[in-house]
Amino acid sequence: MSDAAVTADYRDIVVDEIFPHAPAALWKALTDGALIARWLMPPSGFEPVVGNRFTFTTKPAGEWDGVIRCEVLDVVPNERFVYSWKGGHESNEGYGSRLETVVTWLLTRVDQGTRLRLVHSGFVLPKNDTAYRNMSEGWTKVLERLDMLVGGQDVPPTRH
Repeated sequence: MSDAAVTADYRDIVVDEIFPHAPAALWKALTDGALIARWLMPPSGFEPVVGNRFTFTTKPAGEWDGVIRCEVLDVVPNERFVYSWKGGHESNEGYGSRLETVVTWLLTRVDQGTRLRLVHSGFVLPKNDTAYRNMSEGWTKVLERLDMLVGGQDVPPTRH
């Protein structure tokens, strides 16, 4: 067993928020490609159907082309939406290092609206330390944008 295997640490990003919106309103924003483009990034080839493969494109780095390759893994309308999130390149360190993770959205109706729990799982530290740090901050901002969109507010264009 190598030293890397012994010292690897696995981490998940968890963001748990209550939104003053119905589950169906959040679900639509999570599963409509045109709406996803407004609060996250424009997806290419997106359909909320198990087995569907789609991509996001962000800033390339080193040997990585900037493409995030995703596959829909689970769909339970108004309750759960899960997809893989893979990107990076083995030769990169820091930004753009190889990343193989899963994004899970869980929606639960509560008195105040909907509890939205995002779990982005599978970060391997220290290899994915940069992605883990950046995305820990990034998902919080993304959920603010999602809240604005579902609440009917103008959302500034995404930048990548």
